[in-house]
Amino acid sequence: MGFKTGIVGLPNVGKSTLFNALTRTAAAQAANFPFCTIEPNVGEVAVPDARLAKLAEIAQSKEVIPARMTFVDIAGLVKGASKGEGLGNQFLANIREVDAIAHVLRCFEDGDVTHVEGRVDPVADAETIETELMLADLESIEKRMQNLVRKIRGGDKEAIEQERLLKLATEALENGKPARSVEIANEDAKAWKMLQLLTAKPVLYVCNVAEDEAADGNEHSARVAEMAAAEGAASVVISAKIEEEISQLEPDEAEMFLEELGLQEAGLDRMIRAGYELLGLQTYFTAGPKEARAWTIRQGTLAPAAAGVIHGDFEAKFIRAETVAYDDYVSLGGESGARDAGKLRAEGKTYEVKDGDVLHFLHSG
Repeated sequence: MGFKTGIVGLPNVGKSTLFNALTRTAAAQAANFPFCTIEPNVGEVAVPDARLAKLAEIAQSKEVIPARMTFVDIAGLVKGASKGEGLGNQFLANIREVDAIAHVLRCFEDGDVTHVEGRVDPVADAETIETELMLADLESIEKRMQNLVRKIRGGDKEAIEQERLLKLATEALENGKPARSVEIANEDAKAWKMLQLLTAKPVLYVCNVAEDEAADGNEHSARVAEMAAAEGAASVVISAKIEEEISQLEPDEAEMFLEELGLQEAGLDRMIRAGYELLGLQTYFTAGPKEARAWTIRQGTLAPAAAGVIHGDFEAKFIRAETVAYDDYVSLGGESGARDAGKLRAEGKTYEVKDGDVLHFLHSG
């Protein structure tokens, strides 16, 4: 199950520096973790999770395989992208294919790095990109509405439902609000997603600050955090320069470097985790002598669908899931200790998998 986060931003905000740091870090992990660069602008990275190493230690696993996230370095955007300016059409096509948007904003002052608008104002930059996406959505909605006219006249129920949702989106967009601000009922969620509206995608604002501001941010990143909170989005503070340096160091050296800067962890780790949370994802584990592995599922996933992430047959032929909570697995020394203590449960088809569950699936055939 692949989850893609698109990295977007205006020119000279540090977007490509961040992406390069991500892919270099991932390449350095390649000896231990599966990694691939699918295209020059697509990279897969491990989701940092200290729990996995602990499980591997207890289960004496030969191999450790983390959950993964895909990041896409999307073509730079300029004003007028919705009308095809710059690489506008390519930008809009690429962004349609991602699940979430990591919006890199320049929150650093540097006379040597020019800004396309001649000033440092991350909130205005965010509005520039949001406006282009909103204009593109309005244009897309208009075309869809025209294509629905005949079907609606013929009483097509699906077309009538689609028109209702498109009108909700139009109302928000015309009021200067993104489509993600629209409250959608659970029964409409699938149809809403099918509309593929750019502004319906969840957003993570990535505040790129100077090296000496990486720990606490600055007034620019504070304004972005305020904006993000107001619109129900997320934000992280990161220094692309630091991340680029870290990506070229050995793990021990990187740890020392972070300590010297007063940072507890790399900003990229925070960014990956924030992207994971933004998409409503969680992790369950499988652990044994062969491998300890983290699997990605959406929050609220039932046991058979979680089994299907490993193999489609596991879902189709699901019998039950033997389940141990992570804390119990660790405190009781693994699966046999959990079983002896009565902490290993047999769960059926209606069980909602919890974050951190250590699972063993039983299936027929």
